[in-house]
Amino acid sequence: MIVSQERAFLNVQARLEKIRRFVEQAADSGERIDRVERELFAQLLELGLMLLRAFVDGQGDGDSGAKVAIDGVELRRLSGLRERRYLSVFGELAIMRRVYGTREGQKIEHVPLDARLGLPAGEFSYVLMDWLQRLCVKESFHEAVTDLRALLNLAPSERAAEQMNQHLARDAEIFQAHQSPPEPATEGELLVAAADGKGVPMRRPLAERPHRSHPRRGKGEKANKKQMAYVAAVYSINRFPRSAADVVDEVCRKQRAEHRPTPQNKQVWAEMTRCLDGSGATGRERVFVEMAIACKDRDPERHKTLVCLLDGERSLWQMAGEWLPRAAGVLDLFHVLERLWTAAHCFHAEGSPEAATFVSHRLTMLLEGKVGRVIGGLRRLATRHALKGDKRRRLNAAITYYENNREHMQYDEYLAAGYPIGSGVAEGACRHLVKDRRIVRSMALQQPCPEAFPS
Repeated sequence: MIVSQERAFLNVQARLEKIRRFVEQAADSGERIDRVERELFAQLLELGLMLLRAFVDGQGDGDSGAKVAIDGVELRRLSGLRERRYLSVFGELAIMRRVYGTREGQKIEHVPLDARLGLPAGEFSYVLMDWLQRLCVKESFHEAVTDLRALLNLAPSERAAEQMNQHLARDAEIFQAHQSPPEPATEGELLVAAADGKGVPMRRPLAERPHRSHPRRGKGEKANKKQMAYVAAVYSINRFPRSAADVVDEVCRKQRAEHRPTPQNKQVWAEMTRCLDGSGATGRERVFVEMAIACKDRDPERHKTLVCLLDGERSLWQMAGEWLPRAAGVLDLFHVLERLWTAAHCFHAEGSPEAATFVSHRLTMLLEGKVGRVIGGLRRLATRHALKGDKRRRLNAAITYYENNREHMQYDEYLAAGYPIGSGVAEGACRHLVKDRRIVRSMALQQPCPEAFPS
């Protein structure tokens, strides 16, 4: 093995000389710096693989003699060297090593070189897994492996990246459970809990997909089913009293508020329905349990005002009443604003100044606590303009939304108390965490569960 390592170092020296000549030639020919940079990076990756090869060769093959005793069991050295594939950030290595077992043809019980090198259980290096999963957290699996391939000219398949993600996530709950709550001195005046849901199309495994002789679906048949993914966040923040005019300027005229406080010690959870202890546990319930635990840990004496920010989904408010009963419920303003724009476009063209004025005026009224007047005014407008068909349905839906959520739209009180009125933290988490929209059922669920994917 010493000879192999020396040979590897000679190859490294030759490659360094080649890189030096390339830089000289590029300088003489006036190459663009970006082309030199790309070629240098590719050659340095090859150089790194050579050096990694030299390191492995210097460790030998792990021969520990004809027999070894592991945990009181005597194991024999099996015949020949066994190859192991190791995919590093520099490229692929084939590592040859001695292995031990009870007898030929039986399970390999001990590999000294693997233990000495600290090799992972799979073939992907810890560094490669780290880099790839950092991308997977921020992007879809497809985008992650595509980006890694563009950077390093290698990457596992999308399925391997997803399986790797699930394997690493097994310890996430244990890790989370052992985290200490934030230091009280770093917390804001208010404790805020926010949650949101996003529908995720579920693609069945190939074996479970119906096979047809024609590509068209029947009437009412959809390409896939959806399952709700729920994201929740708990954070603290200082009070920020402001007026209705301040919020309208910020929302409609994009005038960012000065001295706006920032969320502190943000905790985020994302859940889908899965089987736990043999029964289905909805993602919605699990995130509310996590939020309730976090709120109790962060404010055990209940000295802080607890604010719960949600959209209009009734099931979310039911969960909030069960798990966060003392919280002041606030309907997310941006969902309210969406309905206002829908109402405006029933009377004015999209993008018109009249539509913007319509929204600005009624948003001000809502922020001043005049929800009833806004509802009544929209009804009168519908009658005056004799709205029919789709416009009438859309306007009625907006009115119903306000009526159903009226108790959580006391914005004049919320603003005076300095409460946040937008669930941007949870919304942002939904966009980033629930991004891969091509989830296979068998991969999304740790165990099959009928409740998670109804027929």
